[in-house]
Amino acid sequence: MVKQLVVRMGFVLMSLWCVCPALGQYTDLGSWNIVNVKYTENSRLSFFAEAQLRSLRFYDHFHYYEYKGGTNWKVNKGLQLSLGLGSYQTYREGGNFKLPKNNNEFRLWPQVVLYQQLFQLKIEQRYRAELRWTSSGYRNRFRYRLGTFYPFGKERNGYKPFQLSFSNELFFTDKEPYFERNRLQAAFNYKPARNATLQIGYLHQFDYRINDEIGRDFLVIGYYIELFKKTATSRVPDAGIRED
Repeated sequence: MVKQLVVRMGFVLMSLWCVCPALGQYTDLGSWNIVNVKYTENSRLSFFAEAQLRSLRFYDHFHYYEYKGGTNWKVNKGLQLSLGLGSYQTYREGGNFKLPKNNNEFRLWPQVVLYQQLFQLKIEQRYRAELRWTSSGYRNRFRYRLGTFYPFGKERNGYKPFQLSFSNELFFTDKEPYFERNRLQAAFNYKPARNATLQIGYLHQFDYRINDEIGRDFLVIGYYIELFKKTATSRVPDAGIRED
């Protein structure tokens, strides 16, 4: 039943991707590169830091980077609260880090994540409010992401080495036309060790209101490291949808 549900969700998402690129203005495959480090203090408190580098063509025309950090507080098994901040830099099209910038932004974002589990299928709902200080002035943005995560393979030391994830995220603002962006992603994750995850995926984002970065298709490459305080080493790492 779970495997059938995963296959059906994958088919729906791939069908959407086939439609969305036809509506967009560009077809180049870009790159979306992520390095994420998470430190777990105990079963409730953790901290994270992340850097991203993106290009509009396949490892060419680098136009965007960000670095951010924050803290997570796990209220219970199904609820996590987060607070993050970071710098987000978007450059002009047509080359590598071409000036002048499209956007120079500092962002603060509180976040609520709800977790549910249906057999082996993990379901995540993420609500994020972004307070954005941009080159064009202050802006608000609100994001909702629905994601699923399916671990599989022979279990080792309390975790399964392979994972499939699918997510769809909507972006809204408090100014017309309100609906700003739709972002779809599918990824395959491999855990070579308990505290490390390698990710490869495909991401499509389509912009209905372009104000910082235009819609593109991306190959996603990610490396995630999880560190634990000695008193927390018995805890199995969270296996959910990753930050972005």
